[in-house]
Amino acid sequence: MLIDDVTIKVSAGNGGRGAVAFNKQAMSLGPTGGSGGAGGSVYFEGVSDLGSLDQFRYEKDQKAEGGENGKAQCNDGADGDDLILKIPVGTVITKVETNEVWELLKVGEKILVAKGGHGGKGNFLFRSSKNTSPRQFQEGLLGEHFTVRLNLKLIADVGLIGLPNAGKSSLLNELTKAKSKVANYAFTTLEPNLGVYYELIIADIPGLIEGASSGKGLGMKFLRHVERTKILFHLISAESKTPVKDYRVIKKELKTYSGELVKKPEYVFLSKSDMVSAADVKKKVFTLKKLNKHVTPISVYDWESLEKVKKILNKIQAKK
Repeated sequence: MLIDDVTIKVSAGNGGRGAVAFNKQAMSLGPTGGSGGAGGSVYFEGVSDLGSLDQFRYEKDQKAEGGENGKAQCNDGADGDDLILKIPVGTVITKVETNEVWELLKVGEKILVAKGGHGGKGNFLFRSSKNTSPRQFQEGLLGEHFTVRLNLKLIADVGLIGLPNAGKSSLLNELTKAKSKVANYAFTTLEPNLGVYYELIIADIPGLIEGASSGKGLGMKFLRHVERTKILFHLISAESKTPVKDYRVIKKELKTYSGELVKKPEYVFLSKSDMVSAADVKKKVFTLKKLNKHVTPISVYDWESLEKVKKILNKIQAKK
């Protein structure tokens, strides 16, 4: 199961306490307490692994290492290690307490979300001509801690949309090296799948149904993944008795969720065209072209039709 919306707690490390110590050697008396080390900070780093939010399924509390306490002989405590949490590119990071929002859009990009506390001063730093044997020291400062919501929204060049069992996973598998589950029943795909066609990222968005924008079926859980796709490939099964209605159902759900989604460039594919007669395919293509002029009948078992899809992808690639 893909984890794409999770809330966790992050805590930066506390700073170490300053030390109170004195040199015991004759003729070299004086304070030698070192300062505490700084606490480690918490960062999020973008990675390409779509499933990397799974690490937070059971581990909800993430803590960076605290700084070491100061030591004698003016030895400062070591700084705590930073905690770098790797999450998928496309994740929206929200600090619940402050409503601050960040988005990780590139692999390797890092965002600081909780800063470690400074280490406290040891008594060596409190010495003066009037205070030659200070016993003052500082406690380390506390690290920041926040509740953070991580919400994944896929970033893809092409999003495959359509009603359940429209052939999206099969097409993704044929075009890329993806290994999406394929079966002849609705909701075979229960989580988004990604594939790469040369440099294009293609996302197979799980099947939507009428009422998805109000939470029915897989609902809004996957509609949000359509938001960041640049171009939509809308698949309609040739086996459907009502292809025009199927098309309008999906368009309505997209518009209800966000008016911006229906403005995206869209190609319509009449999938599984090998399952009906040529006359039926021609009739359905004709009716669909009244709604969208970019309609192409395809079958994953028809090499020529797949070449038409690849030709469209190649044009998209050339414009990147």
